[in-house]
Amino acid sequence: MASLREAALVRDTVVSWLRERAAACGMAGGIVGLSGGVDSAVLAALLKIAFGDAMLAVMLPCHSDPQDEEDARLVAEALALPWAKVDLSAPYDALTRALEIEGPLSSLALANVKPRMRMTVLYALARDRRFLVCGASNKDEWVVGYFTKHGDSGVDLLPMGDLVKGEVRALATLLGVPRRIVEKPPTAGLWPGQTDEGEMGVRYDELDEVILTGEGDEAAKNFVARARSQSEHKRHMPPVCPIPS
Repeated sequence: MASLREAALVRDTVVSWLRERAAACGMAGGIVGLSGGVDSAVLAALLKIAFGDAMLAVMLPCHSDPQDEEDARLVAEALALPWAKVDLSAPYDALTRALEIEGPLSSLALANVKPRMRMTVLYALARDRRFLVCGASNKDEWVVGYFTKHGDSGVDLLPMGDLVKGEVRALATLLGVPRRIVEKPPTAGLWPGQTDEGEMGVRYDELDEVILTGEGDEAAKNFVARARSQSEHKRHMPPVCPIPS
């Protein structure tokens, strides 16, 4: 099995990095969308340590499972987070109706509207507070492209982008994230019953092993290689066409 880095070292490194990044660009703190899952809970906890009350955790329900909002509130209470709620259900309905130019959009196109709306809200709330928008994607998600381009990847910082899921869970325990959240099946909340592992067809512990060591289950190795290649465009700025002088 792959060796995970010690949680206290990870915590101290990320907190120091956050403070350095904020100071370098004259920002006061950070903002994160609080989904009710373990990744955003850990990131919110790290922002609270780094910036105190100069941070904001924002619940952004959009026809979401009510349990997710309950879990997000549990995290906010347990970690004493400054928080806000912006319900995107009505704006989402209005926008998606307007997009029905030639009939209904596909389920995946509709699902991807949600994280892009959330990105817009976080930047709007961050601007006057002088906060950096922080994304909760972990290394597993980043490597295989399990995120919405210009949605949950539309951020200023990815503080946990070098942490595999096992390290995020270990950090959650250290930081006092409620056990219910740590053990909750990971989901992007894109549609009812959706889970990360169900959609990918690979468990996170299998992804951790392949990403950290290059070894592991053959199906998981094939998935990582294929997904990494197909999602390469998500991890780069748009290419510019060079014009000859």
